[in-house]
Amino acid sequence: MSTLDATPQSGLATFGRLLGFLRPYRRGVLASFAFATAAMAMTVAIPWLTGKAINQINEGDRADLKTLAAAVFVAGLLRLGLTFVRRIVAGRVSLGVEYDLRGRMYQHLQALELAFFDSEQTGQLMSRATVDLQSVRFFLGYGLIFMIQSLLTIVLASVAMLLTDPVLALISLAPVPFVILVAFRYGRRSRPALQEVQQRIAELTADVEENIGGVRVVKAFAAEGRQQARFDYQVGRVFEQAMISTRLQAFYNPLIGFLPQLGLAAVLFFGGRQVIGGSLSIGAFTAFYVYLLMLISPMRTFGVSLGLAQRATASGARLFQILDREPQVTATPGAGPLPPGRGEVRFESASLRYPGASRDALHEIDLVVPAGRTVAIVGGTGSGKSSLVQLVPRLYDVTGGAVLVDGADVREVDPVSLRDQVAVVDDDPFLFSASIAENIAYGRPDASPQEIREAAAGAQALGFIESLPEGFQTMVGERGMTLSGGQRQRVAIARALVTDPRILILDDATSSVDASTESEIKQALNRVMEGRTTFVIAHRLSTIALAQEIVLLQDGELVAYGNHEKLLEESELYRQIVEKGLPDQVFLTRKPAEREVAGL
Repeated sequence: MSTLDATPQSGLATFGRLLGFLRPYRRGVLASFAFATAAMAMTVAIPWLTGKAINQINEGDRADLKTLAAAVFVAGLLRLGLTFVRRIVAGRVSLGVEYDLRGRMYQHLQALELAFFDSEQTGQLMSRATVDLQSVRFFLGYGLIFMIQSLLTIVLASVAMLLTDPVLALISLAPVPFVILVAFRYGRRSRPALQEVQQRIAELTADVEENIGGVRVVKAFAAEGRQQARFDYQVGRVFEQAMISTRLQAFYNPLIGFLPQLGLAAVLFFGGRQVIGGSLSIGAFTAFYVYLLMLISPMRTFGVSLGLAQRATASGARLFQILDREPQVTATPGAGPLPPGRGEVRFESASLRYPGASRDALHEIDLVVPAGRTVAIVGGTGSGKSSLVQLVPRLYDVTGGAVLVDGADVREVDPVSLRDQVAVVDDDPFLFSASIAENIAYGRPDASPQEIREAAAGAQALGFIESLPEGFQTMVGERGMTLSGGQRQRVAIARALVTDPRILILDDATSSVDASTESEIKQALNRVMEGRTTFVIAHRLSTIALAQEIVLLQDGELVAYGNHEKLLEESELYRQIVEKGLPDQVFLTRKPAEREVAGL
Protein backbone atom coordinates (compact mmCIF):
# COMPACT_ATOMS: atom_id res chain seq x y z
CA MET A 1 0.00 0.00 0.00
CA SER A 2 1.35 3.42 -0.94
CA THR A 3 2.35 5.77 1.84
CA LEU A 4 1.66 8.84 -0.32
CA ASP A 5 -1.34 10.95 0.52
CA ALA A 6 -3.94 10.15 -2.10
CA THR A 7 -6.07 13.21 -1.23
CA PRO A 8 -5.28 15.91 -3.83
CA GLN A 9 -5.07 19.58 -2.99
CA SER A 10 -7.37 22.06 -4.67
CA GLY A 11 -6.15 23.15 -8.09
CA LEU A 12 -5.84 26.78 -7.01
CA ALA A 13 -3.76 25.89 -3.95
CA THR A 14 -1.45 23.68 -6.01
CA PHE A 15 -1.11 26.37 -8.68
CA GLY A 16 -0.19 28.94 -6.03
CA ARG A 17 2.49 26.65 -4.63
CA LEU A 18 3.92 26.08 -8.10
CA LEU A 19 4.29 29.83 -8.57
CA GLY A 20 6.39 29.81 -5.41
CA PHE A 21 9.17 28.05 -7.34
CA LEU A 22 9.56 31.24 -9.40
CA ARG A 23 10.46 33.32 -6.33
CA PRO A 24 14.26 32.88 -6.70
CA TYR A 25 13.91 33.97 -10.33
CA ARG A 26 11.56 36.90 -9.85
CA ARG A 27 14.01 39.29 -11.56
CA GLY A 28 14.14 37.04 -14.60
CA VAL A 29 10.35 36.66 -14.58
CA LEU A 30 9.82 40.44 -14.32
CA ALA A 31 12.40 41.04 -17.06
CA SER A 32 10.69 38.46 -19.26
CA PHE A 33 7.32 40.15 -18.70
CA ALA A 34 8.86 43.56 -19.42
CA PHE A 35 10.35 42.37 -22.70
CA ALA A 36 7.06 40.65 -23.56
CA THR A 37 5.16 43.90 -22.86
CA ALA A 38 7.54 45.92 -25.02
CA ALA A 39 7.30 43.37 -27.84
CA MET A 40 3.50 43.44 -27.66
CA ALA A 41 3.57 47.24 -27.76
CA MET A 42 5.54 47.01 -31.00
CA THR A 43 3.07 44.41 -32.29
CA VAL A 44 0.12 46.73 -31.54
CA ALA A 45 1.93 49.70 -33.06
CA ILE A 46 2.42 48.02 -36.42
CA PRO A 47 -1.32 47.89 -37.41
CA TRP A 48 -1.76 51.52 -36.32
CA LEU A 49 1.22 52.62 -38.45
CA THR A 50 -0.03 50.44 -41.31
CA GLY A 51 -3.46 52.13 -41.15
CA LYS A 52 -1.80 55.53 -41.26
CA ALA A 53 0.25 54.51 -44.30
CA ILE A 54 -2.83 53.18 -46.12
CA ASN A 55 -4.60 56.50 -45.54
CA GLN A 56 -1.58 58.30 -47.00
CA ILE A 57 -1.68 56.04 -50.05
CA ASN A 58 -5.43 56.50 -50.40
CA GLU A 59 -5.06 60.26 -50.28
CA GLY A 60 -2.12 60.26 -52.68
CA ASP A 61 0.13 61.91 -50.09
CA ARG A 62 3.70 60.70 -50.34
CA ALA A 63 5.17 63.06 -47.77
CA ASP A 64 4.95 60.81 -44.69
CA LEU A 65 4.80 57.47 -46.50
CA LYS A 66 8.56 56.91 -46.30
CA THR A 67 8.60 57.75 -42.60
CA LEU A 68 5.68 55.43 -41.85
CA ALA A 69 7.24 52.56 -43.80
CA ALA A 70 10.50 53.04 -41.88
CA ALA A 71 8.57 53.12 -38.60
CA VAL A 72 6.87 49.81 -39.44
CA PHE A 73 10.30 48.30 -40.23
CA VAL A 74 11.82 49.57 -36.98
CA ALA A 75 8.83 48.35 -34.94
CA GLY A 76 9.13 44.90 -36.54
CA LEU A 77 12.89 44.83 -35.90
CA LEU A 78 12.40 45.86 -32.26
CA ARG A 79 9.75 43.19 -31.80
CA LEU A 80 12.19 40.61 -33.21
CA GLY A 81 14.97 41.63 -30.83
CA LEU A 82 12.70 41.91 -27.78
CA THR A 83 11.16 38.51 -28.46
CA PHE A 84 14.60 36.95 -28.84
CA VAL A 85 15.81 38.37 -25.52
CA ARG A 86 12.55 37.43 -23.82
CA ARG A 87 12.89 33.81 -24.93
CA ILE A 88 16.50 33.65 -23.68
CA VAL A 89 15.47 35.03 -20.28
CA ALA A 90 12.43 32.74 -20.10
CA GLY A 91 14.58 29.74 -21.03
CA ARG A 92 17.00 30.55 -18.24
CA VAL A 93 14.10 30.77 -15.77
CA SER A 94 12.68 27.48 -17.05
CA LEU A 95 15.97 25.61 -16.74
CA GLY A 96 16.61 27.18 -13.33
CA VAL A 97 13.23 26.01 -12.06
CA GLU A 98 13.92 22.53 -13.43
CA TYR A 99 17.35 22.50 -11.75
CA ASP A 100 15.85 23.51 -8.40
CA LEU A 101 12.96 21.07 -8.66
CA ARG A 102 15.20 18.12 -9.52
CA GLY A 103 17.58 18.98 -6.70
CA ARG A 104 14.79 19.38 -4.16
CA MET A 105 13.06 16.19 -5.28
CA TYR A 106 16.25 14.11 -5.13
CA GLN A 107 17.29 15.59 -1.79
CA HIS A 108 13.87 14.88 -0.34
CA LEU A 109 13.84 11.30 -1.62
CA GLN A 110 17.25 10.76 -0.03
CA ALA A 111 15.91 12.08 3.29
CA LEU A 112 12.91 9.73 3.39
CA GLU A 113 13.14 6.63 5.53
CA LEU A 114 13.49 3.09 4.21
CA ALA A 115 9.86 2.28 5.03
CA PHE A 116 8.73 4.79 2.40
CA PHE A 117 10.52 2.90 -0.38
CA ASP A 118 9.17 -0.41 0.89
CA SER A 119 5.69 0.67 -0.18
CA GLU A 120 6.43 2.71 -3.31
CA GLN A 121 7.21 1.46 -6.80
CA THR A 122 10.46 2.74 -8.29
CA GLY A 123 8.75 3.43 -11.63
CA GLN A 124 6.11 5.59 -9.91
CA LEU A 125 8.78 7.70 -8.25
CA MET A 126 10.77 7.95 -11.48
CA SER A 127 7.69 9.11 -13.38
CA ARG A 128 7.03 11.86 -10.86
CA ALA A 129 10.66 12.94 -10.93
CA THR A 130 10.77 13.09 -14.74
CA VAL A 131 7.42 13.33 -16.58
CA ASP A 132 5.60 15.35 -13.92
CA LEU A 133 8.58 17.57 -13.26
CA GLN A 134 8.93 18.37 -16.98
CA SER A 135 5.28 19.43 -17.14
CA VAL A 136 5.77 21.82 -14.23
CA ARG A 137 9.02 23.16 -15.61
CA PHE A 138 7.64 23.81 -19.10
CA PHE A 139 4.64 25.71 -17.79
CA LEU A 140 6.55 27.84 -15.27
CA GLY A 141 9.27 28.64 -17.79
CA TYR A 142 7.17 29.17 -20.91
CA GLY A 143 3.46 28.49 -20.53
CA LEU A 144 2.90 31.09 -17.83
CA ILE A 145 4.61 33.78 -19.90
CA PHE A 146 2.65 32.73 -23.00
CA MET A 147 -0.56 32.99 -21.01
CA ILE A 148 0.23 36.47 -19.67
CA GLN A 149 1.54 37.55 -23.06
CA SER A 150 -1.72 36.43 -24.66
CA LEU A 151 -3.77 38.35 -22.08
CA LEU A 152 -1.52 41.38 -22.58
CA THR A 153 -2.02 41.24 -26.35
CA ILE A 154 -5.79 40.98 -25.90
CA VAL A 155 -5.82 44.00 -23.57
CA LEU A 156 -3.54 46.19 -25.72
CA ALA A 157 -5.33 45.33 -28.95
CA SER A 158 -8.72 45.94 -27.28
CA VAL A 159 -7.59 49.37 -26.01
CA ALA A 160 -6.32 50.29 -29.48
CA MET A 161 -9.66 49.22 -31.00
CA LEU A 162 -11.64 51.23 -28.45
CA LEU A 163 -9.56 54.32 -29.22
CA THR A 164 -10.12 53.82 -32.96
CA ASP A 165 -13.90 53.27 -32.84
CA PRO A 166 -15.58 52.49 -29.47
CA VAL A 167 -18.89 51.24 -30.90
CA LEU A 168 -17.30 48.96 -33.48
CA ALA A 169 -14.84 47.74 -30.80
CA LEU A 170 -17.65 46.74 -28.44
CA ILE A 171 -19.38 44.84 -31.24
CA SER A 172 -16.25 42.99 -32.29
CA LEU A 173 -15.19 42.23 -28.69
CA ALA A 174 -18.57 40.82 -27.67
CA PRO A 175 -17.36 37.18 -28.04
CA VAL A 176 -14.38 37.71 -25.69
CA PRO A 177 -16.27 37.04 -22.40
CA PHE A 178 -17.56 33.80 -23.91
CA VAL A 179 -14.00 32.83 -24.87
CA ILE A 180 -12.86 33.35 -21.27
CA LEU A 181 -15.86 31.40 -19.94
CA VAL A 182 -15.20 28.48 -22.29
CA ALA A 183 -11.47 28.52 -21.47
CA PHE A 184 -12.08 28.26 -17.73
CA ARG A 185 -14.70 25.56 -18.21
CA TYR A 186 -12.17 23.62 -20.27
CA GLY A 187 -9.59 24.04 -17.53
CA ARG A 188 -11.94 22.81 -14.84
CA ARG A 189 -12.82 19.67 -16.81
CA SER A 190 -9.34 18.90 -18.13
CA ARG A 191 -7.39 19.00 -14.85
CA PRO A 192 -8.77 15.75 -13.36
CA ALA A 193 -8.53 14.06 -16.76
CA LEU A 194 -4.89 15.09 -17.13
CA GLN A 195 -4.09 14.05 -13.58
CA GLU A 196 -5.43 10.59 -14.32
CA VAL A 197 -3.32 10.48 -17.51
CA GLN A 198 -0.20 11.27 -15.44
CA GLN A 199 -1.09 8.57 -12.93
CA ARG A 200 -1.55 5.94 -15.63
CA ILE A 201 1.73 6.95 -17.28
CA ALA A 202 3.40 6.48 -13.88
CA GLU A 203 1.87 3.01 -13.56
CA LEU A 204 3.11 2.15 -17.05
CA THR A 205 6.60 3.42 -16.17
CA ALA A 206 6.59 1.32 -13.00
CA ASP A 207 5.56 -1.75 -14.98
CA VAL A 208 8.31 -1.24 -17.58
CA GLU A 209 10.93 -0.64 -14.87
CA GLU A 210 9.89 -3.81 -13.06
CA ASN A 211 9.92 -5.83 -16.27
CA ILE A 212 13.43 -4.67 -17.20
CA GLY A 213 14.69 -5.26 -13.66
CA GLY A 214 13.26 -8.79 -13.68
CA VAL A 215 14.20 -9.65 -17.27
CA ARG A 216 16.18 -12.71 -16.15
CA VAL A 217 13.12 -14.16 -14.43
CA VAL A 218 10.94 -13.32 -17.44
CA LYS A 219 13.25 -15.14 -19.84
CA ALA A 220 13.89 -18.03 -17.47
CA PHE A 221 10.14 -18.79 -17.37
CA ALA A 222 9.55 -17.89 -21.05
CA ALA A 223 6.99 -15.34 -19.86
CA GLU A 224 7.59 -12.75 -22.58
CA GLY A 225 4.06 -13.23 -23.92
CA ARG A 226 2.44 -12.62 -20.53
CA GLN A 227 4.60 -9.57 -19.92
CA GLN A 228 3.71 -8.23 -23.38
CA ALA A 229 0.02 -8.73 -22.63
CA ARG A 230 0.40 -6.90 -19.33
CA PHE A 231 2.28 -4.09 -21.06
CA ASP A 232 -0.40 -3.84 -23.76
CA TYR A 233 -3.05 -3.57 -21.05
CA GLN A 234 -1.20 -0.72 -19.33
CA VAL A 235 -0.61 1.07 -22.64
CA GLY A 236 -4.29 0.64 -23.44
CA ARG A 237 -5.25 2.27 -20.14
CA VAL A 238 -2.98 5.24 -20.92
CA PHE A 239 -4.45 5.46 -24.43
CA GLU A 240 -8.05 5.39 -23.18
CA GLN A 241 -7.47 8.10 -20.60
CA ALA A 242 -5.40 10.20 -23.01
CA MET A 243 -8.27 9.99 -25.50
CA ILE A 244 -10.61 11.50 -22.89
CA SER A 245 -8.20 14.43 -22.57
CA THR A 246 -7.80 14.59 -26.35
CA ARG A 247 -11.56 14.76 -26.89
CA LEU A 248 -11.77 17.66 -24.46
CA GLN A 249 -9.00 19.45 -26.34
CA ALA A 250 -10.60 18.62 -29.69
CA PHE A 251 -13.86 20.25 -28.58
CA TYR A 252 -12.71 23.26 -26.57
CA ASN A 253 -9.62 24.44 -28.47
CA PRO A 254 -11.40 24.84 -31.85
CA LEU A 255 -14.34 26.47 -30.02
CA ILE A 256 -11.99 28.99 -28.42
CA GLY A 257 -10.53 29.68 -31.86
CA PHE A 258 -14.00 29.95 -33.50
CA LEU A 259 -15.61 32.51 -31.19
CA PRO A 260 -13.32 35.41 -32.24
CA GLN A 261 -14.32 34.72 -35.85
CA LEU A 262 -17.80 35.99 -34.95
CA GLY A 263 -16.24 39.33 -34.04
CA LEU A 264 -14.32 39.31 -37.30
CA ALA A 265 -17.53 38.79 -39.29
CA ALA A 266 -19.15 41.66 -37.36
CA VAL A 267 -16.23 43.98 -38.19
CA LEU A 268 -16.41 43.12 -41.87
CA PHE A 269 -20.14 43.79 -41.94
CA PHE A 270 -20.48 46.87 -39.73
CA GLY A 271 -17.02 48.32 -40.39
CA GLY A 272 -17.41 47.81 -44.14
CA ARG A 273 -20.71 49.73 -44.09
CA GLN A 274 -18.99 52.60 -42.21
CA VAL A 275 -16.20 52.78 -44.78
CA ILE A 276 -18.75 52.81 -47.61
CA GLY A 277 -20.71 55.52 -45.77
CA GLY A 278 -17.58 57.60 -45.27
CA SER A 279 -17.69 57.58 -41.44
CA LEU A 280 -14.56 55.38 -41.16
CA SER A 281 -11.36 55.71 -43.18
CA ILE A 282 -10.00 52.74 -45.07
CA GLY A 283 -6.77 52.99 -43.04
CA ALA A 284 -8.63 52.89 -39.72
CA PHE A 285 -10.72 49.97 -40.95
CA THR A 286 -7.56 48.10 -42.00
CA ALA A 287 -5.91 48.75 -38.62
CA PHE A 288 -9.10 47.65 -36.84
CA TYR A 289 -9.25 44.51 -38.94
CA VAL A 290 -5.60 43.66 -38.20
CA TYR A 291 -6.15 44.24 -34.47
CA LEU A 292 -9.00 41.78 -34.52
CA LEU A 293 -6.86 39.24 -36.38
CA MET A 294 -4.25 39.77 -33.67
CA LEU A 295 -6.82 38.70 -31.07
CA ILE A 296 -7.50 35.32 -32.67
CA SER A 297 -4.02 33.84 -32.16
CA PRO A 298 -3.65 35.00 -28.50
CA MET A 299 -7.08 33.60 -27.66
CA ARG A 300 -6.11 30.27 -29.14
CA THR A 301 -2.71 30.44 -27.38
CA PHE A 302 -4.48 31.32 -24.14
CA GLY A 303 -6.52 28.13 -24.43
CA VAL A 304 -3.38 26.05 -25.10
CA SER A 305 -1.56 27.75 -22.21
CA LEU A 306 -4.52 27.03 -19.96
CA GLY A 307 -4.17 23.37 -20.90
CA LEU A 308 -0.47 23.53 -19.98
CA ALA A 309 -1.45 25.13 -16.68
CA GLN A 310 -3.90 22.32 -15.94
CA ARG A 311 -1.33 19.66 -16.81
CA ALA A 312 1.26 21.42 -14.64
CA THR A 313 -1.24 21.66 -11.78
CA ALA A 314 -2.04 17.96 -12.08
CA SER A 315 1.69 17.12 -12.14
CA GLY A 316 2.39 19.56 -9.32
CA ALA A 317 -0.18 17.81 -7.12
CA ARG A 318 1.69 14.52 -7.66
CA LEU A 319 5.05 16.14 -6.91
CA PHE A 320 3.73 17.72 -3.72
CA GLN A 321 2.47 14.33 -2.56
CA ILE A 322 6.14 13.35 -2.30
CA LEU A 323 7.54 16.70 -1.14
CA ASP A 324 4.89 16.95 1.58
CA ARG A 325 5.74 13.49 2.89
CA GLU A 326 7.71 14.26 6.04
CA PRO A 327 10.69 11.97 6.78
CA GLN A 328 9.91 9.73 9.73
CA VAL A 329 13.55 9.03 10.67
CA THR A 330 15.27 12.37 11.35
CA ALA A 331 17.96 13.73 13.62
CA THR A 332 16.61 15.30 16.78
CA PRO A 333 17.49 19.00 17.25
CA GLY A 334 21.01 19.31 18.62
CA ALA A 335 21.85 15.65 17.95
CA GLY A 336 25.58 15.08 18.32
CA PRO A 337 27.94 12.46 16.93
CA LEU A 338 28.05 8.91 18.20
CA PRO A 339 30.12 8.92 21.40
CA PRO A 340 33.45 7.05 21.50
CA GLY A 341 33.23 3.34 22.18
CA ARG A 342 33.92 -0.14 20.87
CA GLY A 343 30.43 -1.01 19.67
CA GLU A 344 28.32 -2.23 22.59
CA VAL A 345 24.68 -2.60 21.50
CA ARG A 346 21.68 -2.70 23.85
CA PHE A 347 18.08 -3.45 22.96
CA GLU A 348 15.84 -2.23 25.79
CA SER A 349 12.28 -3.54 25.36
CA ALA A 350 12.68 -2.70 21.66
CA SER A 351 9.52 -3.13 19.58
CA LEU A 352 8.89 -2.45 15.89
CA ARG A 353 5.66 -2.37 13.94
CA TYR A 354 5.77 -1.55 10.25
CA PRO A 355 3.29 1.01 8.85
CA GLY A 356 -0.04 -0.63 8.07
CA ALA A 357 0.85 -3.87 9.90
CA SER A 358 -1.59 -5.39 12.40
CA ARG A 359 1.08 -6.84 14.70
CA ASP A 360 4.61 -6.13 15.86
CA ALA A 361 7.50 -7.39 13.77
CA LEU A 362 9.55 -7.23 16.98
CA HIS A 363 8.07 -7.24 20.47
CA GLU A 364 9.93 -5.99 23.56
CA ILE A 365 13.37 -7.34 22.73
CA ASP A 366 15.82 -7.13 25.64
CA LEU A 367 19.36 -7.96 24.61
CA VAL A 368 22.88 -6.77 25.43
CA VAL A 369 25.67 -7.47 22.94
CA PRO A 370 29.07 -6.62 24.48
CA ALA A 371 31.58 -4.75 22.35
CA GLY A 372 33.62 -7.01 20.10
CA ARG A 373 31.29 -10.02 20.38
CA THR A 374 29.87 -11.92 17.43
CA VAL A 375 26.20 -12.87 17.72
CA ALA A 376 24.27 -15.09 15.33
CA ILE A 377 20.56 -14.36 14.89
CA VAL A 378 18.54 -17.47 14.13
CA GLY A 379 14.87 -18.04 13.48
CA GLY A 380 12.29 -19.03 10.92
CA THR A 381 11.13 -16.86 8.05
CA GLY A 382 9.33 -13.81 9.39
CA SER A 383 10.75 -14.19 12.88
CA GLY A 384 12.24 -10.66 12.79
CA LYS A 385 15.94 -11.31 12.12
CA SER A 386 16.46 -8.58 9.54
CA SER A 387 14.14 -6.22 11.41
CA LEU A 388 16.29 -6.52 14.52
CA VAL A 389 19.59 -5.60 12.87
CA GLN A 390 18.02 -2.78 10.87
CA LEU A 391 17.26 -1.00 14.13
CA VAL A 392 20.99 -0.67 14.87
CA PRO A 393 21.87 1.78 12.04
CA ARG A 394 18.38 3.26 12.47
CA LEU A 395 17.10 2.27 9.06
CA TYR A 396 13.83 1.92 10.96
CA ASP A 397 12.85 3.51 14.25
CA VAL A 398 11.60 1.51 17.19
CA THR A 399 7.90 1.97 17.92
CA GLY A 400 8.56 1.08 21.55
CA GLY A 401 11.59 0.84 23.81
CA ALA A 402 15.05 1.91 22.69
CA VAL A 403 18.26 0.83 20.96
CA LEU A 404 21.55 2.08 22.40
CA VAL A 405 25.01 2.01 20.83
CA ASP A 406 27.83 2.64 23.30
CA GLY A 407 25.31 4.06 25.74
CA ALA A 408 23.67 6.52 23.31
CA ASP A 409 20.07 6.17 22.13
CA VAL A 410 20.35 5.96 18.35
CA ARG A 411 17.45 8.44 18.06
CA GLU A 412 19.54 11.06 19.87
CA VAL A 413 22.56 10.65 17.58
CA ASP A 414 23.29 12.20 14.20
CA PRO A 415 22.27 9.43 11.72
CA VAL A 416 25.29 10.08 9.49
CA SER A 417 27.67 9.68 12.45
CA LEU A 418 25.86 6.49 13.50
CA ARG A 419 25.88 4.89 10.06
CA ASP A 420 29.55 5.73 9.56
CA GLN A 421 30.21 3.21 12.35
CA VAL A 422 27.89 0.45 11.09
CA ALA A 423 28.64 -1.59 7.96
CA VAL A 424 26.22 -4.02 6.32
CA VAL A 425 26.98 -6.96 4.00
CA ASP A 426 23.79 -8.37 2.45
CA ASP A 427 23.16 -11.80 1.02
CA ASP A 428 22.68 -10.15 -2.39
CA PRO A 429 24.96 -7.10 -2.25
CA PHE A 430 24.23 -4.14 -4.49
CA LEU A 431 27.11 -2.83 -6.60
CA PHE A 432 26.95 0.36 -8.61
CA SER A 433 27.74 0.70 -12.31
CA ALA A 434 31.24 1.96 -11.54
CA SER A 435 34.77 0.59 -11.17
CA ILE A 436 35.60 -2.00 -8.53
CA ALA A 437 37.75 0.57 -6.75
CA GLU A 438 34.86 3.05 -6.62
CA ASN A 439 32.54 0.37 -5.26
CA ILE A 440 34.99 -0.60 -2.52
CA ALA A 441 35.54 3.06 -1.58
CA TYR A 442 31.82 3.90 -1.63
CA GLY A 443 31.62 4.25 2.15
CA ARG A 444 34.89 6.22 2.25
CA PRO A 445 35.38 8.17 -1.00
CA ASP A 446 38.66 9.59 0.34
CA ALA A 447 40.21 6.12 0.78
CA SER A 448 43.65 5.90 -0.80
CA PRO A 449 44.49 3.27 -3.46
CA GLN A 450 46.60 1.48 -0.84
CA GLU A 451 43.69 1.37 1.63
CA ILE A 452 41.41 0.03 -1.11
CA ARG A 453 43.97 -2.63 -1.95
CA GLU A 454 44.35 -3.64 1.71
CA ALA A 455 40.57 -3.90 2.12
CA ALA A 456 40.38 -6.11 -0.97
CA ALA A 457 43.16 -8.31 0.40
CA GLY A 458 41.39 -8.58 3.75
CA ALA A 459 38.21 -9.65 1.95
CA GLN A 460 40.03 -12.36 -0.05
CA ALA A 461 39.18 -10.40 -3.20
CA LEU A 462 42.63 -9.24 -4.30
CA GLY A 463 43.37 -12.35 -6.35
CA PHE A 464 40.33 -12.24 -8.63
CA ILE A 465 40.47 -8.43 -8.95
CA GLU A 466 44.08 -8.46 -10.17
CA SER A 467 43.19 -11.19 -12.67
CA LEU A 468 40.67 -8.89 -14.36
CA PRO A 469 41.82 -7.04 -17.53
CA GLU A 470 41.79 -3.61 -15.85
CA GLY A 471 42.21 -4.67 -12.25
CA PHE A 472 40.66 -2.28 -9.77
CA GLN A 473 39.53 -0.01 -12.62
CA THR A 474 37.38 -2.75 -14.16
CA MET A 475 33.84 -1.49 -14.60
CA VAL A 476 31.09 -3.70 -13.22
CA GLY A 477 27.72 -3.88 -14.95
CA GLU A 478 24.44 -2.73 -13.50
CA ARG A 479 24.02 -4.15 -9.97
CA GLY A 480 27.39 -5.87 -10.44
CA MET A 481 25.95 -8.56 -12.69
CA THR A 482 29.25 -8.96 -14.61
CA LEU A 483 30.74 -10.49 -11.45
CA SER A 484 29.88 -13.84 -9.91
CA GLY A 485 27.92 -14.07 -6.67
CA GLY A 486 31.03 -14.85 -4.65
CA GLN A 487 32.97 -11.99 -6.25
CA ARG A 488 30.19 -9.54 -5.47
CA GLN A 489 30.12 -10.77 -1.87
CA ARG A 490 33.85 -10.24 -1.46
CA VAL A 491 33.72 -6.75 -2.99
CA ALA A 492 30.89 -5.96 -0.54
CA ILE A 493 33.02 -7.26 2.35
CA ALA A 494 35.92 -5.08 1.19
CA ARG A 495 33.51 -2.13 1.04
CA ALA A 496 32.58 -2.79 4.66
CA LEU A 497 36.20 -3.31 5.71
CA VAL A 498 37.49 -0.04 4.24
CA THR A 499 35.17 1.98 6.47
CA ASP A 500 36.65 0.37 9.61
CA PRO A 501 33.26 0.20 11.43
CA ARG A 502 32.62 -0.55 15.10
CA ILE A 503 29.63 -2.73 14.21
CA LEU A 504 29.31 -5.18 11.34
CA ILE A 505 26.03 -6.71 10.14
CA LEU A 506 26.21 -9.83 7.96
CA ASP A 507 22.84 -10.68 6.46
CA ASP A 508 23.42 -14.33 5.51
CA ALA A 509 26.44 -13.28 3.51
CA THR A 510 27.27 -16.81 2.31
CA SER A 511 23.82 -18.11 1.40
CA SER A 512 24.08 -17.77 -2.38
CA VAL A 513 27.53 -19.21 -3.06
CA ASP A 514 29.03 -22.67 -3.43
CA ALA A 515 30.94 -24.46 -0.69
CA SER A 516 34.39 -23.53 -2.02
CA THR A 517 33.50 -19.86 -2.35
CA GLU A 518 31.75 -20.00 1.04
CA SER A 519 35.00 -21.14 2.65
CA GLU A 520 36.92 -18.25 1.08
CA ILE A 521 34.27 -15.73 2.15
CA LYS A 522 34.26 -17.05 5.70
CA GLN A 523 38.02 -16.64 5.88
CA ALA A 524 37.52 -13.03 4.84
CA LEU A 525 34.72 -12.56 7.36
CA ASN A 526 36.85 -13.95 10.19
CA ARG A 527 39.38 -11.20 9.50
CA VAL A 528 36.75 -8.50 9.15
CA MET A 529 35.02 -9.45 12.42
CA GLU A 530 38.13 -9.24 14.57
CA GLY A 531 37.61 -6.62 17.30
CA ARG A 532 34.19 -5.62 15.98
CA THR A 533 30.70 -6.18 17.29
CA THR A 534 29.14 -8.41 14.67
CA PHE A 535 25.58 -9.55 13.99
CA VAL A 536 25.34 -12.60 11.74
CA ILE A 537 21.89 -13.36 10.33
CA ALA A 538 21.95 -17.10 9.80
CA HIS A 539 19.73 -19.12 7.49
CA ARG A 540 22.42 -21.79 7.05
CA LEU A 541 23.45 -23.56 10.20
CA SER A 542 27.07 -23.51 9.05
CA THR A 543 27.01 -19.73 9.32
CA ILE A 544 26.40 -19.98 13.07
CA ALA A 545 29.95 -21.32 13.39
CA LEU A 546 31.14 -17.73 12.95
CA ALA A 547 29.39 -16.62 16.15
CA GLN A 548 30.20 -16.82 19.86
CA GLU A 549 26.59 -16.42 20.97
CA ILE A 550 23.24 -17.21 19.36
CA VAL A 551 19.98 -15.25 19.53
CA LEU A 552 16.85 -17.27 18.73
CA LEU A 553 13.79 -15.33 17.52
CA GLN A 554 10.24 -16.57 17.00
CA ASP A 555 7.35 -14.40 15.83
CA GLY A 556 9.25 -11.23 16.71
CA GLU A 557 10.14 -12.30 20.24
CA LEU A 558 13.48 -13.32 21.73
CA VAL A 559 12.91 -16.87 22.98
CA ALA A 560 16.46 -18.01 23.71
CA TYR A 561 20.02 -16.67 23.99
CA GLY A 562 23.34 -18.47 24.57
CA ASN A 563 25.95 -20.62 22.88
CA HIS A 564 25.19 -23.61 20.68
CA GLU A 565 25.54 -26.22 23.41
CA LYS A 566 23.33 -24.28 25.84
CA LEU A 567 20.54 -23.80 23.28
CA LEU A 568 20.65 -27.45 22.25
CA GLU A 569 20.07 -28.35 25.87
CA GLU A 570 17.44 -25.72 26.75
CA SER A 571 15.50 -24.88 23.56
CA GLU A 572 13.21 -27.34 21.79
CA LEU A 573 12.79 -24.86 18.90
CA TYR A 574 16.55 -24.62 18.42
CA ARG A 575 16.88 -28.40 18.44
CA GLN A 576 14.22 -28.58 15.71
CA ILE A 577 16.12 -26.01 13.63
CA VAL A 578 19.35 -27.97 14.03
CA GLU A 579 17.64 -31.23 13.09
CA LYS A 580 16.24 -29.67 9.94
CA GLY A 581 19.75 -28.53 9.07
CA LEU A 582 21.50 -31.88 9.61
CA PRO A 583 23.81 -31.53 6.59
CA ASP A 584 25.34 -28.48 8.27
CA GLN A 585 25.38 -29.85 11.80
CA VAL A 586 29.02 -30.88 11.47
CA PHE A 587 30.02 -27.22 11.53
CA LEU A 588 28.22 -26.73 14.84
CA THR A 589 29.46 -29.77 16.67
CA ARG A 590 33.10 -29.01 16.00
CA LYS A 591 35.00 -27.35 18.79
CA PRO A 592 36.25 -23.77 18.23
CA ALA A 593 39.79 -25.00 17.53
CA GLU A 594 38.50 -27.46 14.93
CA ARG A 595 36.49 -24.68 13.27
CA GLU A 596 39.61 -22.56 13.00
CA VAL A 597 41.51 -25.40 11.32
CA ALA A 598 38.60 -25.83 8.89
CA GLY A 599 38.89 -22.17 7.94
CA LEU A 600 35.64 -21.25 9.64
